[in-house]
Amino acid sequence: MSADPVALTRALVQCPSVTPEEGGALAALEAVLRPAGFAVERVTFSEPGTPDVENLYARIGVEAPYLLFAGHTDVVPPGDAGRWSHGPFAGEISGGELYGRGTVDMKGGIACFLAAALDHLAANGGRPKGSIGFLITGDEEGPSVNGTVKLLEWAHGRGERFDHCIVGEPSNPEALGDMIKIGRRGSLSAIVTVEGRQGHVAYPDRAANPIPVLVDILARLTAKPLDAGNAHFQPSNIEITSVDVGNAATNVIPQRAVGRFNIRFNDEHTLDGLKSWIEGVAAACAKPGIAPSVAYARGNSQSFITKPGPFVEMIAATIAEVAGRRPELSTSGGTSDARFIKDYCPVIEFGLVGQTMHAVDERVPVADLVALTAIYRRIIDRYFGA
Repeated sequence: MSADPVALTRALVQCPSVTPEEGGALAALEAVLRPAGFAVERVTFSEPGTPDVENLYARIGVEAPYLLFAGHTDVVPPGDAGRWSHGPFAGEISGGELYGRGTVDMKGGIACFLAAALDHLAANGGRPKGSIGFLITGDEEGPSVNGTVKLLEWAHGRGERFDHCIVGEPSNPEALGDMIKIGRRGSLSAIVTVEGRQGHVAYPDRAANPIPVLVDILARLTAKPLDAGNAHFQPSNIEITSVDVGNAATNVIPQRAVGRFNIRFNDEHTLDGLKSWIEGVAAACAKPGIAPSVAYARGNSQSFITKPGPFVEMIAATIAEVAGRRPELSTSGGTSDARFIKDYCPVIEFGLVGQTMHAVDERVPVADLVALTAIYRRIIDRYFGA
């Protein structure tokens, strides 16, 4: 059995799978995977305070090596559909480009790897010399609670063991073949709350103003660079994202001041080390009657890297052969579900060009879908020595 990546992408885009809705996208994948011989399981995870999320896990083969492809079929909302040149879920082709929400991020990548895998199987007796798997979530664009992290735990608990993973995120900034993501910076979001005592500005001795203490904490945290970066990572960076007092009066000393910030950090730091530093700074700034406290947002993550070696080199060389350019090995950008996968096997990210992801008129050149499929096919062939 073979598959057309353009037709597959169109079929997925036509499923309105806005987070956390399945929208028919996982069903569409299952309808292609099962006839090709994959064992397919649909798994729904739940947690109080978060939406239930459907996920898909598929595997063909029972032996090592096991090459896993990971991705997500959920998409962000399209916004005002009237601003789109073509319907956001129509999957129309115009001027050599396929339009629709999720074409780039990342239904197109899933379709390309699926087409490549099916072509590989068709050329090799219907079975790989090892195992090929798909780990697809509907929760990447949402809170990322009931998706990849739990699907990995579920699969590992059943005895599944992966040797390498490719995540089909749109890794290329300008043109197909520009970049492989071999890691990601860590992310730490913190909330510093400073409690004082409300009072009249004319009688400061009867109050305790929390604002100067919060300003002092934030100033100390941002006083100097965290590091200078290294061979694989940009310098770590802290950004203050909010300072809130909730006080509209000019003659009242407020009770509370709250500051929020995020640190994107490289492998010279850890979550625990940064938390200890933040809490130490906050404690040092405390004054009589003014008590700072620190809390952390959910979903913070460690930095990670899949260091260059045979697997990364094989993928980079294959991309260069097909795309005509040697990809940069990068750890730039935000976070992705690779941050969960790295605990189970080496992982890299390579997919389409990300220029229009999350934008009105998200679209992908049809030629890029064909080229990415060719890259994935050659990677699969080489991985299994075909």
